[in-house]
Amino acid sequence: MTRLRAQDGRGADRYERTAWGRQYASADGSLREIWIPSMDSVKRDRPLPEIAAAAYVAASGVPVDMPYGERTQLPDSDGVLPQRVRVVGVGLGDGSTQVLADWDAAEAKRQFDAHTKELMSSAADGREFRPGQDCIRCEALSGCQAVPRVPGLLDASAPLRPRKRRSVSVSDLRAYRDCPARYYLTRVLKLRDGRTENTAIRRGRAVDAWLNERHAAKPATPCRRVPLPEYLPGLSAEELPAALAMIRQHRGRCPLDGLAVDETVEPQRRLAVYDPQTDVVVIADCDLVYTDRGGRVVRETKTASHPFGERRELVRTYPQLALAVLLMASGTLGGDPRRSRIELEVLRKDGARLEEIDPFDAVTLDQSRHVITELAAGWAADETYIAAPARDFDCTDCEARRWCPSARTARGDGALRTLGGIPR
Repeated sequence: MTRLRAQDGRGADRYERTAWGRQYASADGSLREIWIPSMDSVKRDRPLPEIAAAAYVAASGVPVDMPYGERTQLPDSDGVLPQRVRVVGVGLGDGSTQVLADWDAAEAKRQFDAHTKELMSSAADGREFRPGQDCIRCEALSGCQAVPRVPGLLDASAPLRPRKRRSVSVSDLRAYRDCPARYYLTRVLKLRDGRTENTAIRRGRAVDAWLNERHAAKPATPCRRVPLPEYLPGLSAEELPAALAMIRQHRGRCPLDGLAVDETVEPQRRLAVYDPQTDVVVIADCDLVYTDRGGRVVRETKTASHPFGERRELVRTYPQLALAVLLMASGTLGGDPRRSRIELEVLRKDGARLEEIDPFDAVTLDQSRHVITELAAGWAADETYIAAPARDFDCTDCEARRWCPSARTARGDGALRTLGGIPR
């Protein structure tokens, strides 16, 4: 809590920091704990700035009443402040716990100053627009210049009756295609059973993280000029060689190689557009967006362990490419159409392939519209999210099966039956 004698340049006279979770204190007040729950198992990759923020609130905060829509009611005195604080993660599903921080009050302040204070100041001072999923709750969306309007982007029917504005991504639509119940449980309710990811997923995430870090570095440096990493977080010694081989394959196809120094490079660029026809904010997280002599380029990078096989309709194999085609063709990204393109980079440990897609080609544009329309039509109209797994989807491996009211094991054969929808 920071109280000011007069309003500052932001118009504020008081700053409050709060932390959410179960709060405990010893009888003499010398020790405080904040327990942060996770849905199933302890979230072990919680960011240090978040942990430091919670610890400093525990070290310097006071119990208060927080009436909805009103200023916090402060006590007459700060009371007894603790000498030591702990931040504890707890898994509500399996009962697991992990001490995330165990610091004295001075160390809690030092960690806050080092890792969190500047981030909070930046958030308070920030004036830039950052469109995303939160746009669905914004009353100014219809007139916001930062969120382009693309009527009919999903080419889906408007809701038959009023419903809350929603956001959707291609990943959401693919999850819905696999099974509407799975989509609702994992994407809307955020329920997952915390199972360990397989090697391919961990490897892909590790390679992506390294590439994003390298492409975000200033000044921009082609990946071939950077030594290969000695390790990648999240990978075992046995998993590392294949990931490093994929990074090595990328070096010869790095988009920064030969790119002029004045071009813009944006790894993990998030795009948000509004489709007023369905009242939906469509989200696209692009692996990389960069400029090239006046044009805009979107590059998607995929890691694969299977052979390349024959060239298929790329926008159907990778629907995020279809959405990128529609967004670029609509003018959402700007840039000179003659120099704008979409790239697909597929990395294997023993090879790589780079494909270019012209978003203004009539056949490609038509294919992309069909792909997105097929994915979005059922999702846009659905209100019950009945468990209806796709033919090639294995329910026994579904991370939401634990919470699915429609999942029942048939007599001895392990098959799942569809019994109904999910209550909302």
